[in-house]
Amino acid sequence: MVASPQEMSGSSQNSVENPDQKAEVEVISVARKLLDVGCGWNKTPGAVGMDSNPKTHADVIHDLGIIPYPFPANEFDEIVCSHVVEHVPDIMAFVTELYRIAKPGARIKILTPHYSNPDWPSDPTHRNHLNSYSFNCFIDDRQLFPFYTEVKLKAVQTYVSLANLWRALGLEFIVNLDQRWPSLRFTRKFWEFYLSYILRGKELKFEFEVVKPVS
Repeated sequence: MVASPQEMSGSSQNSVENPDQKAEVEVISVARKLLDVGCGWNKTPGAVGMDSNPKTHADVIHDLGIIPYPFPANEFDEIVCSHVVEHVPDIMAFVTELYRIAKPGARIKILTPHYSNPDWPSDPTHRNHLNSYSFNCFIDDRQLFPFYTEVKLKAVQTYVSLANLWRALGLEFIVNLDQRWPSLRFTRKFWEFYLSYILRGKELKFEFEVVKPVS
């Protein structure tokens, strides 16, 4: 029995275009490039890891205090820095270099101890004390001194966790009200200015969007 032209066409099409293969190609083509700076032993899955310590799980060994980093400009879609920024010798240079290697619209995520964290002094490699406003000089509408830097970031999230007792009492929710309702940002400011040495903070979680022209 001879197949009809329609059947032959359908068979040929199926043999050439496999839906699963097509989907796999599409996933690969849109894969985001991720960098984990100071990855240590807990490198983010799927990321390129960079650390100064050769005993870590890093793919690239490089001193984070030495600029530039061994990557081209506009290389990464997302940069993760977990408990790193408190260790670097120059925060301005560090953020400027992250900005250089990030693509336009990329996300930079930073996790660091709040300066009132009682565990902060337990690590002798800690250098920098940070609070909710430590990166304002990189954000256009929050800059006190716009001549500090050419780096431009857009704040996506600024979240502070509190010590367990204060979290259980609901104070962490109150301090972070501005994340839902920006007009309530005075609750964070009041805590930072007057209460943080009593109602101790724990960690700061920042997320920024990189603002720069598409090259």
